[in-house]
Amino acid sequence: MLQARARGDDAPMRVGYTCSKKLGNAVARNRAKRRLREIARLTLPELGRDGWDYVLVGRPKVTGTREFSALMNDLKVALRQIHK
Repeated sequence: MLQARARGDDAPMRVGYTCSKKLGNAVARNRAKRRLREIARLTLPELGRDGWDYVLVGRPKVTGTREFSALMNDLKVALRQIHK
């Protein structure tokens, strides 16, 4: 899941990550956050915009197990929808 907000300035984009305890134990949450960080690192320089804040939210039974290319595609689709 992606949340985004325009700040109204031209400062560099900011990115945050969150995974609740519903996702599982600390190992599962850390794995999910690592995956979110990596898809953000690969995708946001291309599709993200300066002056925006992004928060990637890990979801139970999805973020840790979904195929990596599918996660990247989900983020790309979400960014395109937000920046229409």
